[in-house]
Amino acid sequence: MLEPSQIEEIADELFAADRSRSTVPRLTARYPGMTVEDAYAVQSLWKQRGIDAGRRLVGRKIGLTSKVMQVATGITEPDYGVIFDDMVYENGSTIPFDSFSNVRIEVELAFVLGKPLEGPNCTIFDVLDATDYVVPALEILSSRIEMAGRTIVDTISDNAAMGGMVYGGNPVKIGDVDLRWVSALLYRNQTIEESGVAAAVLNHPAAGVYWLANKLSQHGSRLEAGEIILAGSFTRPMWVEQGDTIHADYGQLGTITCRFE
Repeated sequence: MLEPSQIEEIADELFAADRSRSTVPRLTARYPGMTVEDAYAVQSLWKQRGIDAGRRLVGRKIGLTSKVMQVATGITEPDYGVIFDDMVYENGSTIPFDSFSNVRIEVELAFVLGKPLEGPNCTIFDVLDATDYVVPALEILSSRIEMAGRTIVDTISDNAAMGGMVYGGNPVKIGDVDLRWVSALLYRNQTIEESGVAAAVLNHPAAGVYWLANKLSQHGSRLEAGEIILAGSFTRPMWVEQGDTIHADYGQLGTITCRFE
């Protein structure tokens, strides 16, 4: 376990890296004894730095929930991060590429909660009952820690690599569609790069949300009504370059388009 002063030093370093759009050397190379709990302590302090600077918490992201993502990262358990108001983009947005580092895109579903969710015994039925609607979303990954050799400790400290999100398509109520069979085609500059089905996320995308509610209870927190929960990617992360146009086709749930300038 790290000392409180080390936790604070790392959080300040990552806060500065986020503001300068730069990266820092891998934490686990510099702090080999750093634990997952240390990483969440760093993330919590980083979150508070953002709130103190005027950012507003609007949701959470869940990462590494599908086998394809775990294989892509070499990490074998989910993680979570926070979503601030200035991270959320509307469908059709032109997004400043230089606002992020190591930019990648993932295909997801977002659950918008109508009721709070609290662990430790939250179930998939609680999630379905609490969800106001589900909407297609793209996650923008941004890594403020060098990527080579990263572990889950590095990723969690880095707000689970959350950079931003784009929402669009057709919001649906629970029960209007079979969420397990929602599929998406992901295009970069008119070329299809990835595709996937939402059941790849823990067999049901809502499963990640109850995992998160139960995990947050260990840290003395809960999910609040109105929060946006990015439930986890069902495609591999796709690298994005400046000037790229991204298009995701969710079939009956509509499409999302954005451009990085």
